[in-house]
Order: sequence, then structure tokens, then C-alpha cells
Amino acid sequence: MAIDRKAIEEHIRGILVALGDDPDREGLKDTPVRVAKMYEEMFEGMNYTNHEIAEMFNKTFSDDLEADKDNDMVYVKDIEIFSHCEHHIALMYDMKVSVAYIPKGKVIGLSKIARIADMVGKRLQLQERIGSDIAEIISEVTGSEDIAVIIEGTHSCMSARGIKKGSARTKTFTFRGRFNEDQFLQMRLM
Repeated sequence: MAIDRKAIEEHIRGILVALGDDPDREGLKDTPVRVAKMYEEMFEGMNYTNHEIAEMFNKTFSDDLEADKDNDMVYVKDIEIFSHCEHHIALMYDMKVSVAYIPKGKVIGLSKIARIADMVGKRLQLQERIGSDIAEIISEVTGSEDIAVIIEGTHSCMSARGIKKGSARTKTFTFRGRFNEDQFLQMRLM
């Protein structure tokens, strides 16, 4: 499904009117076009399924790989992303994603892990679903069922409106395979 920039422009114009402003005044006349371009970029991930994202970033290496022993783990920490809460379309920011997996004969290029996290964030999301989506994609690409995704972030739907608790941070844990069962593996991540 492609993002409909023209429809976004029309709706943003309507929102400006609904807010009581004049969308034809100097400062606002190009706002609907700018917002539509921004949304197209910020919500790019909505154009793709998890499977399509896995295909996009399916770059693995297996030549002479010794990293498939029981104790080997790949862990990429503090990948910075942002997303938007599907309940308020409010920004989820200062998000740091950490991804770990136990290789099963091949490893994914490290930058691909960051690209997957970034693309998954570019959807209307829940923080919990971001972790599940990343785990599903990493599993498809690597063939490993042993995946952990830890995300910590701030939600503007809590910090800028409603309860207005700016220092509140949300931390979610997504464990698959051995990470779900083995407390020692979980402790290694902490």
C-alpha cells in the first residue's frame, strides 16, 4: 500500500481550518505539502510487510563461520530510532533498541540490524510490537529462533500531554527461543 500524499495534504489543510487558522496565509500555505512529504518519510515502513523488510535487508554471511556454537551471541546495542504511537500519532522518542541473537550457521550484516529497527519504527506502532516485528524479521533473515529485542524510550503521549510525566521511560523485552527460556542468557544481556 503506497502512502497517498495528496490525501494527506487535503486532510492537513482541513486540520488547519478545524484549528481555526487560515491555510492560505503566508506561513501555512505550503504546510500541507511539507507535512505530506514528512509523513511519507516518517511512515515509510507502512509500505512494507515484515517479510518484505526481511527480503530488503537479507544480507548474511556464512563463509568459515565459527559463530554457531552454543555460547556465541551477536549483540547490537543502543540503536537509536523513533516511532509514532498508533493511539495518538504521538512521537515515541529517545528510543534505543538492542538486538541479540544466537547465530545458526550465518550472521546478518550489522548495519542491516539497525536498518531493520529503523524501518519497523517507521510505522504507527506500539513499542511492544516494534520488538516483536524486529524479532520476526531477524529470525527470518538469520534462520535463528533465539532472538532478544530490548527497547527503551519516551512517549510524548505521556510526556507532553495527559499525565505529563517527562522523565517516564518505557522498557520492553521481547524474548524468543532460548532467550525466553534461559535466564543466564537474559542476564548476559543486562
